[in-house]
Amino acid sequence: QVRLVESGGGSVQAGGSLRLSCAASGYSYSTYCMGWFRQAPGKDREGVARISISGARTYYDDSVKGRFTISRDNAKNTLFLQMNSLKPEDTAMYYCAADPTCRRSGTLDPGEYNYWGQGTQVTVSS
Repeated sequence: QVRLVESGGGSVQAGGSLRLSCAASGYSYSTYCMGWFRQAPGKDREGVARISISGARTYYDDSVKGRFTISRDNAKNTLFLQMNSLKPEDTAMYYCAADPTCRRSGTLDPGEYNYWGQGTQVTVSS
């Protein structure tokens, strides 16, 4: 029911920045916890960041702490991921996802998320 569309990906050099956006359609977006995930060729999908309904609580994978910032604008039905100090290891397809249950104990396990976008490619060169 919920549609998620990512944008903002591209190719950058190491040390550069990108800002990803996820536009949501549907009436329930503002009641969902949201997350960003990524998947590189030959690797499992991994969680990057999670955010609560209001945006007051955030959670990051250790690999991106201090470099990435997740945020949301509920009035515009949009989720963001600001990525700074990018590294070649960040190269992957990035997906936004929605967790309707939005438990306080929620994690970055992809199995907890019911709705997914089609992804946007991020490539970081050395």
